[in-house]
Amino acid sequence: MSNIVKFSQAGLPAVSSLSTALRTLERDIPAAGSAIIKMDKTGHWVFGAQQTEVEDASKWAVNPFSFTHGYIAWGDGEVLAEHVLPVTEPLPQLDAPPAGAKKGWEMQVGFSMKCLTGEDAGLEVRFNSTSVGGKRSVQGLGLAIATQVDVDQSKPVAIVHLGKDHYQHKSYGRIFTPVFEVLEWMSLDGPSEPVEAAEPTPTRRRRV
Repeated sequence: MSNIVKFSQAGLPAVSSLSTALRTLERDIPAAGSAIIKMDKTGHWVFGAQQTEVEDASKWAVNPFSFTHGYIAWGDGEVLAEHVLPVTEPLPQLDAPPAGAKKGWEMQVGFSMKCLTGEDAGLEVRFNSTSVGGKRSVQGLGLAIATQVDVDQSKPVAIVHLGKDHYQHKSYGRIFTPVFEVLEWMSLDGPSEPVEAAEPTPTRRRRV
């Protein structure tokens, strides 16, 4: 049995509590050792300091215990303060935002996942978002996991393909939003057989 996607459960709540906790994302979001992954302004998924582009056909296993919610304050390209907690806990209480915060406190949600296929197999990354589209995508994924746990607690790990969508903004033009396409479900012990890529030929390139 592969241990690429085996998630440590030490000190974590029971799988049965995931459904209730993850559904708090619906209420909260209005209508380290990991690399940071994000969607850039051109609609490409990239990670790490070198902005390495994700392989098109890669599959990712979402850690169902890693969902967080909270607040972040950004200055001029740097994080001034951050208060995030697991979704099993209430949103943190806040004081006034730090001096220099461009937008004050912004709500942030996120989660961690591991790559299952291709050159980056075994890589763990963290996705965080303060944008409306990003938060809604995380919300949708959290609710999908909650629904799965209600049906089958033995397979709470979502295997996703990283996709994208877009809309046209009247001032900024085309805006890309992340899509987490759930392909299948897996146990916390990981896959019993190697996972195949979503498409025949993974491609990637380094972005400057």
